[in-house]
Amino acid sequence: MTTIERDGEDFVVPATILAEAFGLSEVEVRKNMRAENITSRSEKGVGEDDGRWRLTFHFRDRACRFIVDESGTILKRTSFPIRHGATAKGDASES
Repeated sequence: MTTIERDGEDFVVPATILAEAFGLSEVEVRKNMRAENITSRSEKGVGEDDGRWRLTFHFRDRACRFIVDESGTILKRTSFPIRHGATAKGDASES
């Protein structure tokens, strides 16, 4: 499976992965990340999920979630709709 890079305690997700998940180009992903239209949340697993992280990204009315292990290997990926009240503002479309 695909690997997400580790940077200390943080993760670096390639723009290609988010572009595919949200149907955007890599340029659009970068613009929307800078404009804070794509937001993220990282949660560390506990108990039986120790050694795993849940990385969730939101854009407009969609979310994508990756379950990764300590090395950043994607164990599971999902994409799903979210309520409008939980989305980030607008988007920075490619010019």
